Amino acid sequence: GDQNLFTSIYPTLSQQLPREPMEWRRSYGRAPKMIHLESNFVQFKEELLPKEGNKALLTFPFLHIYWTECCDTEVYKATVKDDLTKWQNVLKAHSSVDWLIVVVENDAKKKNKTNILPRTSIVDKIRNDFCNKQSDRCVVLSDPLKDSSRTQESWNAFLTKLRTLLLMSFTKNLGKFEDDMRTLREKRTEPGWSFCEYFMVQPVKSWNGLVLRKPIDMEKRELIQRQEATLLDLRSYLFSRQCTLLLFLQRPWEVAQRALELLHSCVQELKLLEVSVPPGALDCWVFLSCLEVLQRIEGCCDRAQIDSNIAHMVGLWSYAMEKLKSLGYLCGLVSEKGPNSEDLNRTVDLLAGLGAERPETANTAQSPYKKLQEALSSVEAFEKHYLTSSLLASDHHLTEEERKYFCQEILSYASQQEENPGHKVVLPMHSFARLKDLHFDPPNAVVHAGGVLTVEITVCSQMPIPVHVDQIAVNVHFSIEKNNYRKTAEWLTKHKTSNGIITFPAEASLFPASQNSLPALELSEMLERSPSDNSLHTTGIICRNVHMLLRRQESVSSLEAPSGLALEDGAHVLKCSSVTLQPGANKIEFRTQAKEPGTYTLRQLRASVGPVWFVLAHIHPVVQYDVYSQEPQLHVEPLADSLLAGIPQKVKFTVTTGHYAVKNGDSLQLSNVEAMLILCQAENRAVVYSNSREECSSALLRIQSSDKVTSISLPTAPAYHVIEFELEVLSLPSAPASGGDTSILGTPEPHRKQKDMQRTDHCMVTTDHKVSIDCPWSIYSTVIALTFSVPFRTTHTLLSAGTRKYVQVRVQNLSELDFELSDSKLEDMGHAADLRLTPLNTQSQQLIHSKQSVFFVWELTWTQEPPPPLHCRFSVGFSPASEEQLTVSLKPYTYEFQVENFFTLYSVRAEILPAAGAEYCRTGSLCSLEVSITRLTDLLDVDKDEALVESEEYFSTKLMYEVVDNSSNWAVCGKSCGVISMPVAAQATHRVHMEVMPLFAGYLPLPDVRLFKYLPHHSAHASQLDADSWIENDSLSVDKHLDDQLDCRSVRSRGSTHSASSSEHKGLPMPRLQALPAGQVFNSSTGMQILVIPSQDDHVLEVSVT
Repeated sequence: GDQNLFTSIYPTLSQQLPREPMEWRRSYGRAPKMIHLESNFVQFKEELLPKEGNKALLTFPFLHIYWTECCDTEVYKATVKDDLTKWQNVLKAHSSVDWLIVVVENDAKKKNKTNILPRTSIVDKIRNDFCNKQSDRCVVLSDPLKDSSRTQESWNAFLTKLRTLLLMSFTKNLGKFEDDMRTLREKRTEPGWSFCEYFMVQPVKSWNGLVLRKPIDMEKRELIQRQEATLLDLRSYLFSRQCTLLLFLQRPWEVAQRALELLHSCVQELKLLEVSVPPGALDCWVFLSCLEVLQRIEGCCDRAQIDSNIAHMVGLWSYAMEKLKSLGYLCGLVSEKGPNSEDLNRTVDLLAGLGAERPETANTAQSPYKKLQEALSSVEAFEKHYLTSSLLASDHHLTEEERKYFCQEILSYASQQEENPGHKVVLPMHSFARLKDLHFDPPNAVVHAGGVLTVEITVCSQMPIPVHVDQIAVNVHFSIEKNNYRKTAEWLTKHKTSNGIITFPAEASLFPASQNSLPALELSEMLERSPSDNSLHTTGIICRNVHMLLRRQESVSSLEAPSGLALEDGAHVLKCSSVTLQPGANKIEFRTQAKEPGTYTLRQLRASVGPVWFVLAHIHPVVQYDVYSQEPQLHVEPLADSLLAGIPQKVKFTVTTGHYAVKNGDSLQLSNVEAMLILCQAENRAVVYSNSREECSSALLRIQSSDKVTSISLPTAPAYHVIEFELEVLSLPSAPASGGDTSILGTPEPHRKQKDMQRTDHCMVTTDHKVSIDCPWSIYSTVIALTFSVPFRTTHTLLSAGTRKYVQVRVQNLSELDFELSDSKLEDMGHAADLRLTPLNTQSQQLIHSKQSVFFVWELTWTQEPPPPLHCRFSVGFSPASEEQLTVSLKPYTYEFQVENFFTLYSVRAEILPAAGAEYCRTGSLCSLEVSITRLTDLLDVDKDEALVESEEYFSTKLMYEVVDNSSNWAVCGKSCGVISMPVAAQATHRVHMEVMPLFAGYLPLPDVRLFKYLPHHSAHASQLDADSWIENDSLSVDKHLDDQLDCRSVRSRGSTHSASSSEHKGLPMPRLQALPAGQVFNSSTGMQILVIPSQDDHVLEVSVT
């Protein structure tokens, strides 16, 4: 039919056909069963139709299907009808009555036709022309490629019909085949009955589609058909069909068991039948059969199945070894003199009798044919294959006597060949012994150049008797580390395992490794670091055995192919001679002295028994040990987390000798630093440790000090040792000098600056002392930096009470220790005669805990007006509170600061009065705020600036006041700031009245009143305040009437609404505001409160509690 049509439908057809189960009813009373039909569709060819006498069911066509999508009557009459007629005639000629015609209808194709009959016209014509009495042999499939309910219904009907016809045809032809087979069997007593003809029918019962090497051994099948098969051919063909079925059923152990029975039976049958075979031919057939079965089982089944049923396979190896030994004696390969000419001729006859190798195994490197051919080709090859078979046969599943027999075979061969010292036979180790674990000493597998490394391995002998081994050796591969600067003891210790024990997995495979199999990857990490700062700039993985993986494969014949096992040669080998391996675990120790720095990889383990070498080709996982060469190093570190200034602190010196041996008289020369002392104590000792941190010796430190250098004598120490000792150092305490700024009570710093202070409150001030050290192993000096932290943070504050002044010093302990403070002093560095400091602290000693503060207060009194500037130095003695009496006297802690212009010039007082007729202030009601600014002194030098104005009667200065309520308790109504002209005369007073409204009830603090100097625009010394302090400054203008007060509210209004006016005066110079120096303003209303009662008509009462 239409091949393209079937190709488009085939994917859906092949998926849908086996989905639904069908009930299969068979004859002779056999129970029905539910099956899933799977079919193979082949294009119709006349040569594929079964010929007369062909009884094979494998290639039998059970159903013929004709596909067409013709929907045009003219096309049907012209081509389709004739094609159908020819097809039907061919089927009738071959007596095939199982056929089906499928008409595919496509709506899209029918729309392009004009002369179309009704829907079923073509189907009706086909049924009338070809299906007169079998109308069910023609079915319709509608739009098979669409996804619709109509298409699905059409598919379901078609698949049901197809399954029914297929099952009917298969049942009918199978029944006919069974009837023919019974008929042949019943005629077995008749003369001329042919067993071969009956045999070609009978094996089909066990056919399942799988065989050992290929689907079916057609060569032996044709021999059987021609009645030319020998007994061995018939047995081989039968067994191959059994193997196929057993492997398909996943029962490989039965294959090995039945193979052993078959081989023994065949040998006995040939003897009983007295079949004449050439000498050695039967042994060759048994050997080839054993290896064929073993390799097929290994290739088809997983390792778990093979290991669980290994006993059956060991029997095959034993039988193969026995036959190989028989061939060795037959061909003269075991004799002392070697094969003679007669033996060689016999070997040639045997090899010729094997014939050419089959194509399916010609490309297999270790096929049974090649193994037998190689074993008979030379004495050395025979010895290797025979000993390998003996090892594989001596499995622990056998009895003790059988295992001893095979072991004695190997030992007796080794003893016979000792006369030829140059002759070697290399065998795999896994059947002789198993490497269990390995232990390094030192455990981290790191040793310095010249050091001794011990490698202890545990080998489990698989032999049932003690075996004397001439030598056990480990081949070691050496690689030079390019970046030797990172191969130090510290680096290697961090990157190596600490226990030093490496466990090897049990060998899972009983069979020898394939010659084509590649060795395991030996991977290790690679880290490239910069020599200058030890930073990582390259990382990766390198393969240590790339020379094994990328070897070039030579074009040689199979007989000359290199063996998978070979003895590696190298200059680095760990050896242990004359060892007796007992059955089970044996510990073997290797000792080596490290010489050249680098990485040593353990590659191959081998044991020799005479000329026989048992080799573990690759030790996996990768086992390495490192040898390093290290330069001498000096490392200085504090014992505590941080060094504190002012008290003795311990510092640890670590000298890593590396390749340098410290001699008697070697010393460290430390340069003295003025602000840091090195304390010498008589009980200081230096301890010498080995590279494995074992204490070797100790000695007293000899320290000699001069004005510039401190010399520390080192004890003698060999190379690659560590010298450790501790010293006490003392850094002089001092606080950084404070500027002239002071904190004033009642005038807090801006909010942003308070945040910065809080952030740095808990950070100690540090001081670095650099010490230069001259070491005996280097001509260059080593510079180290010791960082000391000052444990205290000190601040000072100027306090005012009217005209009286006080200095408060705060000492804050930022460290984790508790200190005892004593002898606090505040001295005037200027030694002014008219200035006196009176201490108000009564205690001479005070305890300051960690993270706490202590305050010291002095009163300032003076006799000269104004007082001179104050340059002070605060000092206090301190010592750790938890320690006993120190042997060294400690210097006091000092702090210097300066205070200028600290006398009071102005006194500010604020008072709030309730509304007229009211006794108390009420919320929501206006109250009167009266601010009095009083000048306390006459004209002084500090008043002579740009703000000073001289008149006929007196001098005056311009001040700006501002009323601020940061707590939002009051609403200032009207003006909140203004500029006044203040006479510079004692007791001159200026009063300001304004209205405020309380927003809450309760005792409310009074609003703050701030004073600033109002300087003209040409003032060179004017400084800006913070933005929060004078936000209206850009809107202020020069007023000619100095006595008038500016309304800040109106100023803001003008600045915000009349933008054009602002732009006109944008280039005009603006006046500046300057804060008065510390202590010159005293606010007597600070801390005062006034009672505010709630209004009577309030429903919600809000009370402010301060």
